[in-house]
Amino acid sequence: MTDSANTFKSEKNIHTDFQEKMTYGDYLQLDTLLSSQKRLSDHHDEMLFIIIHHVSELWLKLIIHEIKGAIQMIEQDELQSSFKMLSRVSKTQTQIIQAWDVLSTLTPAEYMEFRDSLGNASGFQSYQYRLVEFVLGYKTPYIMKIYKKDPEVYAILEEAYTKPGLYDVAIQALARNGFPINDTVLNRDFSKTYQRDASVENAWLRVYQDVDSHWELYQLAEKLVDIEDWFQQWRFRHMKTVERIIGHKKGTGGSSGVGYLKKVLDHYFFPELWEIRTKI
Repeated sequence: MTDSANTFKSEKNIHTDFQEKMTYGDYLQLDTLLSSQKRLSDHHDEMLFIIIHHVSELWLKLIIHEIKGAIQMIEQDELQSSFKMLSRVSKTQTQIIQAWDVLSTLTPAEYMEFRDSLGNASGFQSYQYRLVEFVLGYKTPYIMKIYKKDPEVYAILEEAYTKPGLYDVAIQALARNGFPINDTVLNRDFSKTYQRDASVENAWLRVYQDVDSHWELYQLAEKLVDIEDWFQQWRFRHMKTVERIIGHKKGTGGSSGVGYLKKVLDHYFFPELWEIRTKI
């Protein structure tokens, strides 16, 4: 008998009768999860392509869940509770970045064997990715057209599109703590992408210049910087992986591919938090 068999036999209380009990597979609905990887070609590497995108979508789901929770906590001035959620977002981002390292094992020749099977389907259309952008405050109206096919998804996105994002509630927290923030910022149209504002920059600068007096707001600012830093690293790894596999071909969804991905590298969700670093 093997050592592992002996070890199992010595565990007298391990449950083995699950005729009327919930199993691990039941709880996680593994039948549904593991039957979702359906290749459209006979190529071996299409399984890698599907699984990487499934895993990334699951991590995106957790990121959205945690950011929404953090927004609620910040609105209630429960900043310490929000920090745990925002830290979890950053840790999750490290995992989603590493997924590109696995996908990069797919060579151009291998991908071209099944790329046509995708039709016009593209990661560009990921509604959860757009939802992450929305809850972080980056709103793009033309993107919404993609999702009209699915009324349920469209409704989810539309709600997030008109609500304050993570940075908006952070700025509102600054105002509640006595920092003068322009009314045009506090009462702005949240369906528009946030634009830099001098009053917000001055407020964050004061926080960083007197950390002891504004410790929680300082921690909040650093959590936001962590998230943006990791997000930019994710974008960069995405761009380089795409370039490595398809070069400068157009994306299956019609985008310019690498060209588009390079452009979004220049966007900041929390611009003042980066601007003040030069002024501290």
